[in-house]
Amino acid sequence: MISRTAEYALRAIVYLADQEGKALTTQQIAEATRVPAGYLSKVLQALGRAGLVVSQRGLHGGFTLGSEPDQISVLTVINAVDPIQRIRRCPLGVQSHGEKLCPLHHRLDSAMEMVEQAFGETTVAELLNDPSQLRPLCDCRKE
Repeated sequence: MISRTAEYALRAIVYLADQEGKALTTQQIAEATRVPAGYLSKVLQALGRAGLVVSQRGLHGGFTLGSEPDQISVLTVINAVDPIQRIRRCPLGVQSHGEKLCPLHHRLDSAMEMVEQAFGETTVAELLNDPSQLRPLCDCRKE
Protein backbone atom coordinates (compact mmCIF):
# COMPACT_ATOMS: atom_id res chain seq x y z
CA MET A 1 0.00 0.00 0.00
CA ILE A 2 2.77 2.43 0.93
CA SER A 3 6.46 2.22 0.13
CA ARG A 4 9.16 1.14 2.51
CA THR A 5 10.44 4.73 2.49
CA ALA A 6 7.04 6.01 3.64
CA GLU A 7 6.91 3.32 6.34
CA TYR A 8 10.35 4.34 7.61
CA ALA A 9 9.35 8.01 7.60
CA LEU A 10 6.24 7.24 9.64
CA ARG A 11 8.24 5.20 12.13
CA ALA A 12 10.70 8.07 12.59
CA ILE A 13 7.99 10.72 12.96
CA VAL A 14 5.96 8.67 15.42
CA TYR A 15 9.07 7.90 17.46
CA LEU A 16 10.14 11.56 17.56
CA ALA A 17 6.62 12.57 18.58
CA ASP A 18 6.72 10.05 21.40
CA GLN A 19 9.97 11.57 22.69
CA GLU A 20 8.21 14.90 23.41
CA GLY A 21 10.80 17.31 22.02
CA LYS A 22 13.99 15.47 22.95
CA ALA A 23 16.59 15.84 20.18
CA LEU A 24 17.73 12.45 18.91
CA THR A 25 20.53 11.44 16.58
CA THR A 26 19.97 9.47 13.41
CA GLN A 27 21.59 6.48 15.08
CA GLN A 28 19.27 6.66 18.11
CA ILE A 29 16.20 6.89 15.88
CA ALA A 30 17.49 4.09 13.63
CA GLU A 31 18.03 1.72 16.55
CA ALA A 32 14.63 2.44 18.09
CA THR A 33 12.69 2.16 14.83
CA ARG A 34 14.71 -0.68 13.30
CA VAL A 35 15.52 1.32 10.19
CA PRO A 36 18.98 1.16 8.60
CA ALA A 37 20.82 4.35 9.63
CA GLY A 38 22.03 5.19 6.11
CA TYR A 39 18.54 4.89 4.70
CA LEU A 40 17.06 6.79 7.63
CA SER A 41 19.48 9.65 7.09
CA LYS A 42 18.05 10.20 3.59
CA VAL A 43 14.50 9.91 4.88
CA LEU A 44 15.19 12.48 7.62
CA GLN A 45 16.65 14.84 5.02
CA ALA A 46 13.42 14.64 3.01
CA LEU A 47 11.35 15.16 6.16
CA GLY A 48 13.53 18.16 7.00
CA ARG A 49 12.99 19.70 3.55
CA ALA A 50 9.24 19.35 4.15
CA GLY A 51 9.57 21.03 7.56
CA LEU A 52 8.37 17.94 9.42
CA VAL A 53 11.61 17.56 11.36
CA VAL A 54 14.21 20.06 12.45
CA SER A 55 17.87 19.21 12.79
CA GLN A 56 20.07 20.81 15.42
CA ARG A 57 23.85 20.62 15.25
CA GLY A 58 26.18 20.47 18.17
CA LEU A 59 26.67 18.66 21.43
CA HIS A 60 22.97 18.26 22.23
CA GLY A 61 21.93 18.17 18.58
CA GLY A 62 19.74 15.78 16.73
CA PHE A 63 16.29 15.72 15.23
CA THR A 64 13.01 16.95 16.69
CA LEU A 65 9.56 17.37 15.20
CA GLY A 66 8.97 20.56 13.22
CA SER A 67 5.33 20.80 14.37
CA GLU A 68 3.11 19.46 17.11
CA PRO A 69 1.99 15.85 16.56
CA ASP A 70 -1.65 16.92 16.29
CA GLN A 71 -0.70 19.15 13.34
CA ILE A 72 1.00 16.41 11.31
CA SER A 73 -1.14 14.02 9.29
CA VAL A 74 -0.01 10.61 8.16
CA LEU A 75 -0.62 11.74 4.58
CA THR A 76 1.69 14.74 5.03
CA VAL A 77 4.49 12.43 6.14
CA ILE A 78 3.93 10.05 3.22
CA ASN A 79 3.74 12.88 0.70
CA ALA A 80 7.03 14.29 1.99
CA VAL A 81 8.96 11.15 1.05
CA ASP A 82 6.99 9.11 -1.50
CA PRO A 83 3.50 10.35 -2.41
CA ILE A 84 0.72 7.88 -3.09
CA GLN A 85 0.39 7.49 -6.83
CA ARG A 86 -3.10 8.07 -8.13
CA ILE A 87 -4.26 6.76 -11.51
CA ARG A 88 -4.87 9.76 -13.77
CA ARG A 89 -4.89 8.01 -17.14
CA CYS A 90 -4.91 4.46 -18.44
CA PRO A 91 -1.82 2.73 -16.98
CA LEU A 92 -1.77 0.41 -20.01
CA GLY A 93 -1.46 3.34 -22.39
CA VAL A 94 -4.65 2.46 -24.27
CA GLN A 95 -5.12 5.53 -26.47
CA SER A 96 -8.90 5.13 -26.77
CA HIS A 97 -9.24 5.46 -22.97
CA GLY A 98 -7.42 8.78 -22.85
CA GLU A 99 -8.19 10.46 -19.52
CA LYS A 100 -11.18 8.20 -18.89
CA LEU A 101 -10.40 5.17 -16.76
CA CYS A 102 -11.80 1.70 -17.36
CA PRO A 103 -13.93 0.25 -14.53
CA LEU A 104 -10.98 -1.64 -13.03
CA HIS A 105 -8.63 1.33 -12.90
CA HIS A 106 -11.43 3.63 -11.78
CA ARG A 107 -12.10 1.34 -8.79
CA LEU A 108 -8.40 1.09 -7.97
CA ASP A 109 -8.07 4.87 -8.06
CA SER A 110 -11.18 5.23 -5.89
CA ALA A 111 -9.60 2.91 -3.32
CA MET A 112 -6.41 5.02 -3.35
CA GLU A 113 -8.54 8.11 -2.88
CA MET A 114 -10.13 6.57 0.23
CA VAL A 115 -6.70 5.65 1.58
CA GLU A 116 -5.49 9.21 0.99
CA GLN A 117 -8.54 10.56 2.80
CA ALA A 118 -8.05 8.23 5.78
CA PHE A 119 -4.35 9.12 6.02
CA GLY A 120 -5.19 12.82 5.68
CA GLU A 121 -7.64 12.60 8.56
CA THR A 122 -5.24 10.74 10.87
CA THR A 123 -2.69 12.69 12.88
CA VAL A 124 0.49 11.48 14.51
CA ALA A 125 -1.02 12.43 17.86
CA GLU A 126 -3.94 10.09 17.22
CA LEU A 127 -1.51 7.23 16.57
CA LEU A 128 0.17 7.88 19.91
CA ASN A 129 -3.10 8.29 21.78
CA ASP A 130 -4.90 5.26 20.38
CA PRO A 131 -6.84 3.58 23.21
CA SER A 132 -5.54 0.11 22.31
CA GLN A 133 -2.93 -1.36 24.61
CA LEU A 134 -0.27 -1.33 21.89
CA ARG A 135 2.08 1.60 21.43
CA PRO A 136 3.26 2.50 17.95
CA LEU A 137 6.47 0.65 17.14
CA CYS A 138 5.52 -1.83 19.87
CA ASP A 139 8.66 -2.16 21.97
CA CYS A 140 10.08 1.35 21.48
CA ARG A 141 10.15 3.18 24.78
CA LYS A 142 11.01 6.72 25.68
CA GLU A 143 14.73 7.01 26.25
